[in-house]
Amino acid sequence: MENIIETNDAKTIENLGQVREEILNEIGKVIVGQSEVIEHFLTALFANGHCLLVGVPGLAKTLLISTISKVLDLKFSRIQFTPDLMPSDITGTDILAEDKITGKRVFEFIKGPVFANIILADEINRTPPKTQSALLQAMQEKEVTAGNNTFTLEPPFFVLATQNPIEQEGTYPLPEAQLDRFMFHIDIDYPSFEEEKQIVELTTSQEMPEVSHIISKQNIIDLQKFIFKIPVTEHIVNYVVKLVRASRPDDPTAPEFVKRWVNWGAGPRASQFLILTSKTRAALYGRYTPTIEDIKHIVYPVLQHRILLNFSAEAEGIDSKEIIDKLLKYIEKEE
Repeated sequence: MENIIETNDAKTIENLGQVREEILNEIGKVIVGQSEVIEHFLTALFANGHCLLVGVPGLAKTLLISTISKVLDLKFSRIQFTPDLMPSDITGTDILAEDKITGKRVFEFIKGPVFANIILADEINRTPPKTQSALLQAMQEKEVTAGNNTFTLEPPFFVLATQNPIEQEGTYPLPEAQLDRFMFHIDIDYPSFEEEKQIVELTTSQEMPEVSHIISKQNIIDLQKFIFKIPVTEHIVNYVVKLVRASRPDDPTAPEFVKRWVNWGAGPRASQFLILTSKTRAALYGRYTPTIEDIKHIVYPVLQHRILLNFSAEAEGIDSKEIIDKLLKYIEKEE
């Protein structure tokens, strides 16, 4: 599709719904199942956010991300995070080069793998905080500073970081400031029996099929700007703000179970992301404004890494998803 953005907003949303179907069809040539994960990816991308993926090895996370980058015609870069990885291995480094005209030696900056559109930060918790923080400026400011120079990253810029939930020995948990910069926390689970059977048949009988480009880089940038124009009712905004504020144990509106089990609740960025991603999801489904159902669909990936539980919750086997479940029921009663 040459141009998705139309002068008529309704036509643009119609085009976006059509593009979503085409993207899913192309990804489906290579990836079996994972429909909800793919939908979260697309929602975060068009909402101009980043994702943290948590799943055991062998679930095709790298293949999924590289396939999405091909379908969206974006430059893909993979960074394997290891204990000896240095910040300059991500951002780039100065090298001493010779000027071919003057013959003088000058420092030349060689850009690192962060200069791409889709970054796969593989096993991000395997590297020390100093190196993890090299992504902070890139994720938040869309810039990289090296020496006295600041380089602007080419949009769109999308970071997908993975974590292995099994092996925790020798890892460095992400600081809360960096966790909060991820729009979504996405859990990737094992496929169903039928999906796994299809995966085995597909990958052992033929080469991986080629996928086509569905949308241009400029269209993605234009759509990210368009999302801000989608209207949201005051009722939806009130619902989101009440939900997020109720997750904070010190807030007067917090229910008893939050005060009992939660150390820290979600901040204002969670409210912003809930509104932005619900607008994006509505548009991807060809609707002109988000509903409560859109909020409920994206509330788990937005909130689960922003609600920090205390020792009592851990001792009782309570996780953040259970807190979110209870919060949704609590807010519905309050409504």
